[in-house]
Amino acid sequence: MTDTMTAPPREILARPGAGSVRGRAYARRLTRNLLVTLLVVVEVTPLLWLVLSSFKTQSEFVNDPAWSLPGNWDLHNYADAWTSGNVGLYISNSLLATVPSLALIIVLGTAAGFALEVMIWRGRHQVLLVFLLGIMVPSQMILLPLFRVYFQGGLSGTMWPLIITYTAVGLPLTVFMMATYFRAVPREIFEAATLDGASMLTAFWRIGFPVVRNAVFTVALVQFFFIWNDLLVSLTFTTDDSLRTVQVGLLNFTGQYGETAYGPLFAAISINVVGALVLYLLINQRIIKGLTAGAVKG
Repeated sequence: MTDTMTAPPREILARPGAGSVRGRAYARRLTRNLLVTLLVVVEVTPLLWLVLSSFKTQSEFVNDPAWSLPGNWDLHNYADAWTSGNVGLYISNSLLATVPSLALIIVLGTAAGFALEVMIWRGRHQVLLVFLLGIMVPSQMILLPLFRVYFQGGLSGTMWPLIITYTAVGLPLTVFMMATYFRAVPREIFEAATLDGASMLTAFWRIGFPVVRNAVFTVALVQFFFIWNDLLVSLTFTTDDSLRTVQVGLLNFTGQYGETAYGPLFAAISINVVGALVLYLLINQRIIKGLTAGAVKG
């Protein structure tokens, strides 16, 4: 009888109850949800303010508070931005500069990453270090020499200076990233392809490139935003209004007597930002897969 009535050990008495554990778990979830909500508000509020401001008139920008709502919800600012502001032309020029540059960066960068990581040859590590040194070269240092070269080569007044410069600037980072992704690919895949009689070119196009396609999407998106949002290179090499990209074109939204036309300007910025955001939302899952593809040894 005495044994059955013995008091429980102190360790059992000191052990926290289930209610306390649930309370701490609830507090952690609440804190995490509050932080996520705060982050969403910080991210969405400027975008929402930008879109709402694109419907305001010039007088509302000048006389009303910045947080006030527009009086009319028509699309005249978007129409002015597309026609008078030449946003359509600027977006076309940006596409003409971005798509060829991006294609060259992806093809050449992926092939170089394959050659540096999968193929075995003397000096490949030193060549990779040379590409890494290219990442550390500021683009501002090469603008003046490139401008002289393009002018003497007769390329001024075309889109070729932008395409060549974007490709050269984007290749070092792309080569380094693609070499990292190929490092995570099992070598047995390429060895089996070689035993089956596949050439190195066939192994690259039919095996290597499809295996790292998620990484290609990730690198392509990083380079796309770099090229699309560039202002310095485009402002340096575009001497004609018909060749200006969208970022340079946003500098030209001026009204009578040189004042800034805020309504069409905010409408043009909204077109640019929302379009890029929609593109990201469409392929964000591939980006997440690509970011984690080179993190582990597969």
